[in-house]
This record gives sequence, C-alpha cells and structure tokens, in this order.
Amino acid sequence: MSILKQKLTSRKFWVAVASAAFIILSEGLGLNVDSDLYWKIVSLALSYIFGEAAVDIARVINKTEGQ
Repeated sequence: MSILKQKLTSRKFWVAVASAAFIILSEGLGLNVDSDLYWKIVSLALSYIFGEAAVDIARVINKTEGQ
C-alpha cells in the first residue's frame, strides 16, 4: 500500500484534519463556540490521536518481538 493511500485511509489523519478545520473555523471565523465545548472537542481529538498512536506502537513492538 502506498504511503499516500495509507495516510488518506488513516482515521488519525482525518481526526487531525477535522480538528484543524474546527479550530480554524472557530478561531478564524469567530463562531463563538463555548470555551468549554471548544476544549472538550480539542482534547478529545488529541486523546484519540495519541491513544491510537500508542496502540500502533504496541502493535509494532509485539510484531518485532514475535519474529
């Protein structure tokens, strides 16, 4: 699988894109999103991305140990 195809099918990538779009829209366009909601959405997205990255790392470590 090509690297571009891997990135475009990655849930982490799309969560990052959606989060960036949310931040740009709320900050740049002044949508007046409630501060608590803003930080809950951003922290949820970051938690998901870091959690999935930890799972990916664990998967690679288990795969290399099994060889």
